[in-house]
Amino acid sequence: MRNFSFWQRWLLVVSWIIVLFGLAMALLNATPIFDLMNDRVNPVFWVDGPVPHASALFMQWIYGVLGATVAGWGVFMVFITRYAFYRQERWARDAMVVGLLLWYVVDMSITLYFKVAFNAALNTTLFIMGMLPIVMTWNAFTKGQGD
Repeated sequence: MRNFSFWQRWLLVVSWIIVLFGLAMALLNATPIFDLMNDRVNPVFWVDGPVPHASALFMQWIYGVLGATVAGWGVFMVFITRYAFYRQERWARDAMVVGLLLWYVVDMSITLYFKVAFNAALNTTLFIMGMLPIVMTWNAFTKGQGD
């Protein structure tokens, strides 16, 4: 059970990181804090120079609503991980797996289509961080337990 507790806490930390990243994306996307991301993503779409003003405004808006969505997704993960996953309810494990897989496959398909390597690396890191505790605790969710 100690091993399960470690991985459950790991997943809880990852979930909180997703919440905080989403909030930062929503509220701080036009600040120097996001230069690391913008400096790697923007040249893929604006090869010839700086981002035009109208496009920069659109980016602020789209990152704002995307960040809010990511933060909300993270809150769902926090609650599922903290309560149902903690109680080893199989639906919680399954919901996390399906949600992470759906996000990863769709996001990565779009990311690879547009050749945004930075986002591909970020997605893969986050996917591994989220799936690792699920894989490591898979057998704790035995048939009938918590269903």
